[in-house]
This record gives sequence, structure tokens and C-alpha cells, in this order.
Amino acid sequence: MDADEINDHFEIEQLMVKYVEAIDSKDWDLLDEVFTGNAFLNYESSGGPEGKGDYPTIKKWLQKNLAMFPMTQHMIGKSLIEYHGDSAKCRTIFHNPVGVPVNTEGLYDPDGEKLHIFIVGGWYNDVCIKTDNGWRIQEKIEEQAYMQGGFPPLQ
Repeated sequence: MDADEINDHFEIEQLMVKYVEAIDSKDWDLLDEVFTGNAFLNYESSGGPEGKGDYPTIKKWLQKNLAMFPMTQHMIGKSLIEYHGDSAKCRTIFHNPVGVPVNTEGLYDPDGEKLHIFIVGGWYNDVCIKTDNGWRIQEKIEEQAYMQGGFPPLQ
């Protein structure tokens, strides 16, 4: 690898870190530094909307649907990156403990003081492009592989 390839690799890995930081901290505006304005996102494997993958729609969906999880903690592995000029295909493994508030009976309760934890894992399959503002994700397809535990019972 030459110096430019090393720098690109570092920037793409930082882009993946910025993505999970935005999700876990619920900093929705930070996602604008991760995705291109016309990015396509697909979260169908984890319950996302079918056939609606444009970034503005999915950003609103993430904001609304992740609000019920006061705690998420994405752990990601190194990205497998395949370069094609100013674009790259990336595959990044993730392991994601998720906390849902429950009451003393263990039922979902938005005001509950305890957390019910379950774990989701899989891969992020991304197409990244080099822009004037650095690397951005042009396409993200989440590939959920497993869920350990699950959402707690509803009241």
C-alpha cells in the first residue's frame, strides 16, 4: 500500500466508527457527515422499512425507532475494504448489545428504571465514495446474522 491507500483505509475505518458513534449517541446530525445526501440504506434484515432506502427517509426512521433504546453499544471489527478508484466496497462485522427499559415485572415500559439487554449481530455491507468532504457511505445494507434474546414482553 502506498501512503494514499493507507490514508484512505484509515479514513474509511474512521467513517465506520463515526457511524456507530452517531447511532449510539443518538447524534442524528452527525450522520450527515457519514452518508452522501442521496445514499441508499437498507435495514430490512432488522425490521427496517421495505423498499424505502433513501437517506432522508431512513434517517427519520432511525431517529424515531431507536428512541425506545436508551442504550445501544455497537462494537465493530476491522473493515474488509476493496478499492475501485474513488469508491470502495466495505464489509464490517458488528456486535450490538441493546438496552430496553422495563418495569419491575420485566415488561417493556418507556419509564422503566431497569434495562433488558438483548444482542444483535451481523455485517454492514457498504459502498463508500471519496467526495470533496472525504469518504462517505453511498450505500449501506445491514445483514443481520443473529439475535440473542429479544425484545421484552409488552405491558
